[in-house]
This record gives sequence, structure tokens and C-alpha cells, in this order.
Amino acid sequence: MTHSGAGSKIFDTVNYMFLTFLAFLTLYPFWDSLIVSITPLQESLSSNLHLYPKSVTLEAYQYLLQLKQLWVSYGNSIFITVFGTIISMFATTMAAYALSKRQLPGGRPIMFAIVFTMMFSGGIIPTYLVVKQLGMMNTVWSMMIPTAIQTYNLIIMRNFFTSIPDSLEESARIDGCSDLGILLRIVIPLSMPAIATISLFYAVARWNEFFTAVMYVTDKGVWPLQLFLRSMLIDNEASFQSGGDSPFLLGQSIKMATIMISTIPVMIIYPFFQKYFVQGVTLGAVKE
Repeated sequence: MTHSGAGSKIFDTVNYMFLTFLAFLTLYPFWDSLIVSITPLQESLSSNLHLYPKSVTLEAYQYLLQLKQLWVSYGNSIFITVFGTIISMFATTMAAYALSKRQLPGGRPIMFAIVFTMMFSGGIIPTYLVVKQLGMMNTVWSMMIPTAIQTYNLIIMRNFFTSIPDSLEESARIDGCSDLGILLRIVIPLSMPAIATISLFYAVARWNEFFTAVMYVTDKGVWPLQLFLRSMLIDNEASFQSGGDSPFLLGQSIKMATIMISTIPVMIIYPFFQKYFVQGVTLGAVKE
């Protein structure tokens, strides 16, 4: 027992040390970005390791907050995140509920066709032509509709619905409840952990929307925040290579401040949904 207890303590100690080191590796890039964003140019260039600021300046944030394009892009990203998540959750929930029914005609072939898209897709050019023919170019809808349903999220939601006992639905049917009533009054309330988890997955994906924006958007008035971020990084790099006359733009502060502005909202919201992660994903993986 003594040796077992000592071995357990050694294992726990090593495990905690490893996880602490892993947490440091994960958090340091965010900390580095924050420190550089509030550090003067010369100080940020003097070292590659930034553990704390020797002096603090908010010039980078003051410069960014006066840019009109930042607020336009922020508004676009908020709209895309909110309404894109609503559209995705509505489509995913309805599809998952239908596919969770064993009596659905052609349910297996339909599910096979959906899973097949995880390995093979129509391709970039056909998708681009479809979006163009539907008239969604240079609109916020081009960043929401084509990717409304993610197959992985649909599978998790379907498996979660499948794990709900059939006896609950049978009791509701005896009481005269329709399929829609069962979904709204029984299935969705019991599935809130999974719904919260999938909603956060969709929200983060919508907030970080970049590839579809590059593909379908050229109008700056429709730019999401990530395209604004890319523009700021490219413009600063071009200014550095061309020997721009603004020393402030040559530093890393403006780049890191832009990254922090685009990351902070997700970092603030995430802790409130984290408690649903393990329960939602684990229960969604249970199969009968």
C-alpha cells in the first residue's frame, strides 16, 4: 500500500506538472499578443520573449478604434455570428430530429449521403458557381447559407436525440402531442447541453469566418472582422517592406492589438458555455 500510495503521488505530481506546462504553452500566445499590443515599438522589438510590459501604451488600440472599417466589420461579424448560428441550429436540429427516427423512409441512405460529404465535397469551383447563381455574392448570406450545416455537428445532435428514451415520446403521443410538439416540449429541453455545445461550435466558426468571405466577398462594406484583420496585417507588412513613414505602423503592436480585438469576445463568452462541453459531447456520442 505504501509503494502504491507513493507511486500514485509521483504520478499525480508528474501529471500536474505536464498539464501545467501544456496550459502555459496554450495560454502564452494569447499573453504574448496582449503584452505586445500594449508595449511601445522599441521595447517590443528588443526581445522575442514578452512576459510582462516594462512600459504601457494604448496607442495601438487608440489607432484601431478610430477606424470606421473596424466598426463596420465588427457589426458584420456580430450579425453573421448571431443569425448564422440561429440558421445553423435550426437546420441542424430539424435534420437531426428527423434522422434520429428509425421509421424514417430512406433514413440510412440519407445519412450515408450526409456522412459521405465529410470525405468528398462538390469542390470549390462548383460551390462558387452555385453561390454566384443564387445571387449571394457580396452578401452576408454567402457566409451563412452554404455552410449552414456541419456534418460533424449533425451527427452529434442526431446521436443525442437517438439516446432519448422512446417511452417519453410514446407517452407524449398518447397525450395527443404532435411531432413538432414532442420536439419543442420534450426533445429540445432534454437536449440543452448538446444544443449549447453545438451552438458554441457554430458561433465560434461564424465569428472566425474567413475562407468563405475571401471566396465570395470583395465589398468592404460586407467584410467580416477576420478580413479586416487580414487587411491590417498585410497593410502593415507592406508598409514595413516599403519603408513607410509611420514608425507606429512598422511595429507589432498594431497587429497584436487587432488580433486581441477579434479574439476577446470569444474568450469572454467561452467560460459561460464551457460547463456544457463535456456533458454535451459525451452524451451526444452515446449510441443505442
